[in-house]
Amino acid sequence: MCQGTAPSKAGALHAAGYRPVAGTPEPLPLEPPSITLKDLRAAIPAHCFERSAVTSFYHLAKNLAICAVIFAAGLKLAAASLPWYAAVVAWPIYWFVQGTYFTGIWVIAHECGHQAFSSSEYLNDTVGIILHSLLFVPYHSWKITHRRHHSNTGSCENDEVFTPSTRADVEANPEHSLFEESPLYNLYGIFMMLLVGWMPGYLFFNATGPSKYAGQSKSHFNPYAAFFLPKERLSIWWSDVCFVAALVLFGYGVSIYGIVDIARHYIVPYLICNAYLVLITYLQHTDTYVPHFRGDEWNWLRGALCTVDRSFGAWIDSAIHHIADTHVTHHIFSKMPFYHAAEATEAIKPLLGKYYLIDPTPIPLALWRSYTNCKYVENDGSVVFYKRKLHDK
Repeated sequence: MCQGTAPSKAGALHAAGYRPVAGTPEPLPLEPPSITLKDLRAAIPAHCFERSAVTSFYHLAKNLAICAVIFAAGLKLAAASLPWYAAVVAWPIYWFVQGTYFTGIWVIAHECGHQAFSSSEYLNDTVGIILHSLLFVPYHSWKITHRRHHSNTGSCENDEVFTPSTRADVEANPEHSLFEESPLYNLYGIFMMLLVGWMPGYLFFNATGPSKYAGQSKSHFNPYAAFFLPKERLSIWWSDVCFVAALVLFGYGVSIYGIVDIARHYIVPYLICNAYLVLITYLQHTDTYVPHFRGDEWNWLRGALCTVDRSFGAWIDSAIHHIADTHVTHHIFSKMPFYHAAEATEAIKPLLGKYYLIDPTPIPLALWRSYTNCKYVENDGSVVFYKRKLHDK
């Protein structure tokens, strides 16, 4: 009986587009999970759901203090007369470390958007809009579309970000077949995705969003964009006002200190932060073993489990508040504070079993594997996996 079951499972996976790739975990099971949200919640200690403004402000203050210390080190670095060969080592270290802790600030603002910072919606939104505006993010606009991402994860039709391209989309782009095997072209694609994928790619153009928005405004700065309801428009205007205020503050800084100092102390770490956001989000939902669903095959829990936990290493995981290595739990219980997510993850892993996706592949290798193998899904099918080449059948 077991011998008859294995080919059937392999055949179903193949029909859905799954192709085994060396070094990857087993694919998410095709069968819907039998566990329920209630089961998962019951397995987690009750205190994990408690939101503490005091604890959240502690983490925020610590994060800001670290950024201030790094900034002070950058000022000393700028004042030092370093030989060029020392400068080309020291500045990238500053940019990477500061950009990593900028990402930590972004994650705390992300907590606010999920109402996980505290039990007060007013406090969450106040802290969130300040932090995100300083990182040039329209807070309420992002919060609305990010909530829809969480509500539609894994859906080919309705997910808000990194929605898979279809075979028809790829066939319409002649560059795919021409350059798909070129390492340099793929490296260029990865570089551009990390550089502009967040700003302006996502925030201005919703570049990897669903096709249902085609021909409509998709800017997070437009209160009349396709993904905003009339009742949400005032909050979009308010986000735009705060964004412009941050730009004015930025312009004032440039007028006082000059663009060179602002660039090396703030703009480059900001770009590193943006690259983190794209990298983290992309790898959380994109790999050869992660399915996407259409129509009635999709449901919320099934989609939420199309999420991969990945570690960036102990230091980075801590600096970015474990947004990457506890993301499965975050997708299931998005109001849970990040400082309880690791404990909750350990509590639900036994229940999830094969439905818990974790990938120990080093991040650079995982990025290369995902980008070069995950090009499109088939035009039809209720359960689909990414494919690499147009001649894949």
